[in-house]
Amino acid sequence: MSACAPPRTEHSPPHPTPPPRRRRFRVESADVSASIAVFLIALPLSLGIALATGAPLQAGLVAAAVGGIVAGRIGGCPLQVSGPAAGLTVVTADLIHQYGWRATCGITVLAGLAQLGLGCLKVARGALAVSPAVVHGMLAGIGITIAVAQLHIVLGGRPDSSVLTNLRALPSQLAHLDPAAVVISALTLTLLLAWPRIPDPVGSLLRKVPAALVAVVGATVTAALTGLTLPRVDLPSWRSHALAGLPEGPTLGIVAAVLTTTLVCSVQSLLGAVAVDKLAAGRTGPARVARSDLDRELLGQGAANIVSGALGGLPVAGVAVRSTANVNSGAVSRNSTMLHGALVVIAALLLVPLLEQIPLASLAALVMAVGIQMVSLNHIRTVTRHREVPVYAATTLGVVCLGVLQGVLLGIAVAVALALHRLTHTRITHEEKEGVHHVHVRGQLTFLAVPRLSRALHHVPHGTRAVVELDGSFMDHAAYESLQDWRSSHTARGGSAELKDRRTGVRSAGVPSSTVCRCRPWTPWRNHRCDMPAAAARRRTGATDSTGDARPDTHELARGISSFQRNTAPLVREELARLAKEGQRPSQLFLTCADSRLVTSMITASGPGDLFVVRNVGNLVPPPGQEHADDSVAAAIEYAVDVLGVRSITVCGHSGCGAMQALLAAEPGAAPTPLRRWLRYGEPSLARLADGHPARPRLAPRPVADAVEELSLANVVQQLAHLRAHESVARALAAGALELHGMYFHVGEARAYLLGDEGAEGDVAEGAVFHDVREDVREDVREVPEVGSLV
Repeated sequence: MSACAPPRTEHSPPHPTPPPRRRRFRVESADVSASIAVFLIALPLSLGIALATGAPLQAGLVAAAVGGIVAGRIGGCPLQVSGPAAGLTVVTADLIHQYGWRATCGITVLAGLAQLGLGCLKVARGALAVSPAVVHGMLAGIGITIAVAQLHIVLGGRPDSSVLTNLRALPSQLAHLDPAAVVISALTLTLLLAWPRIPDPVGSLLRKVPAALVAVVGATVTAALTGLTLPRVDLPSWRSHALAGLPEGPTLGIVAAVLTTTLVCSVQSLLGAVAVDKLAAGRTGPARVARSDLDRELLGQGAANIVSGALGGLPVAGVAVRSTANVNSGAVSRNSTMLHGALVVIAALLLVPLLEQIPLASLAALVMAVGIQMVSLNHIRTVTRHREVPVYAATTLGVVCLGVLQGVLLGIAVAVALALHRLTHTRITHEEKEGVHHVHVRGQLTFLAVPRLSRALHHVPHGTRAVVELDGSFMDHAAYESLQDWRSSHTARGGSAELKDRRTGVRSAGVPSSTVCRCRPWTPWRNHRCDMPAAAARRRTGATDSTGDARPDTHELARGISSFQRNTAPLVREELARLAKEGQRPSQLFLTCADSRLVTSMITASGPGDLFVVRNVGNLVPPPGQEHADDSVAAAIEYAVDVLGVRSITVCGHSGCGAMQALLAAEPGAAPTPLRRWLRYGEPSLARLADGHPARPRLAPRPVADAVEELSLANVVQQLAHLRAHESVARALAAGALELHGMYFHVGEARAYLLGDEGAEGDVAEGAVFHDVREDVREDVREVPEVGSLV
């Protein structure tokens, strides 16, 4: 209580609740510094990409500004920076050559409308189904096209729209070099490559300035001081700036142009958003940013393309170079992207005299370097490892020789053909070694390979030992039935059959099927009847009652142990051996209820060694310092934080909690049983739900079902407050080495809810909201291009 406030008495009226303050618009300092870093990279690159496409140079600035402000405000990836991208250079240059600049702007508007439609249909994740080899090949083909075209400008000439024509004209261009252009281009490339490699400690300070900016400024200053005569940037007056016009020409051609622009913009932006999520999740300093909403990102990109095309700008897409700089500079919100767009607007209006001093050869060298970097050796190694070189090569050559859309379609066709070939091409061999017959199956085992499999198995003599080795990732039902029928027949005739899966090392011996329990994983014990005969069960468990039958409780326990030893242990043995050798290194402490329906490893998709689990009745955390406080929970917390070094602690409540029901039904003055003494740590949770208390938690998006659910939610919030009072937790929180999370699991719906940041950090007195964890926030596990590749 404040020293100036009068003491309240029992009859004093309550203090009036102050009106809620309106939140002021705040921009974090990290966002400001990140926006400046991105702006310094975006300015020369935007001009260079506009030069490479043959568009007015101002179109690059318009696209950069619109991408930053519009896509940054509406898009679903807060840290992705959008603007004119090198991946769109070939597409845009071809459109300008065929239809002219104003019609290209109109096609950009139509592509934006198509993106809006796709975003409304929520098909954003469908774009991620494109094979990574196709995406890598598309970027490599575009990079080769850009590099070859810009090489002519670097040498002092003018490029053609066709890659093959540029290659044929290259010897002639080498014979007629422009020395001034070559010198400025060489200087630009030297600064671009050398600047990031300046040794520390000076380099750590200098590298804060982007290499692209240093290269262009250095070349510009050198050209001005030496008086070299070179073509320079020409920014006409904004009064004569051309806006969008209606495209004219064959309808099919315009539709193909719109689809090409939509495809390239969408795929690059969506893959870039996924890559930015991974990059942001890997940093440790700044606060974490919410994962991308890909459908919203598609809507934001569509809106940006509509505005950019209407204002006479280039097509807009997510740009990985700027996005990487944004994340690495510590940006924490979309404000950095929007501020970078505003800075581009200011530069376009006020820095025109300075921009017009930049030599075109310097911009061409910069863009040529970007194009070369798009042919990534890491991507080539990746597709080689996954045996997708034909897809990569077909896409790259198709983009270079035919065009972007044709090259992508060719790559997809080759990918489908390769997948069908792998699915249908199976190699089956049979050989005898030291009396053991080995049947080796390489490839996918489908119904198409059943005849050849049957022929190979038919050559195994009766009564012999056979080993069938499976070296593939798929086996359909027909092949499985054929293999099992043969094994049963072979073992019935006195032989032995062993199935060995090369992928996991799991072996399935030729045991008669009548003695094997074939229950599904997660089969409940309650009211369960195993198909295994009772006699077999008695033999396997060795436990019987007075009638000679297996005792149900012992049978259930022994059956589960036997199933683990047979099916699960071979899968986890290697991992458990590693953990036994290295010791446990869990990433988080998971404190939850002792309820038998909560399987922590299942609802968190975790494995051995991931979670340090503490379970008790009601997921309670006794506050420190109280008389008769329970030391077991406090000891677990101290051990997890100080010894194991966990990075997060989660308190998880659940629906239908018996402890919460007991708290609600407790009668004053009842006998202090052990359960009642333990549940007193939940009484502060009841106080949270007292009439007039401002901290009533809620679920989003549905309402709270009943009093038990509301108390369970309040209990999670209250136990987080108790947890924060422990000394080891408070110390780790102050050092920024620990995060606290609240979670609620609805058993009947099999659905998890996470407590929002407003209720998980600091004082949780107000606004505790549990948000539904939906499908679209799960980690995307498919392989995507590196951030640095989507320039």
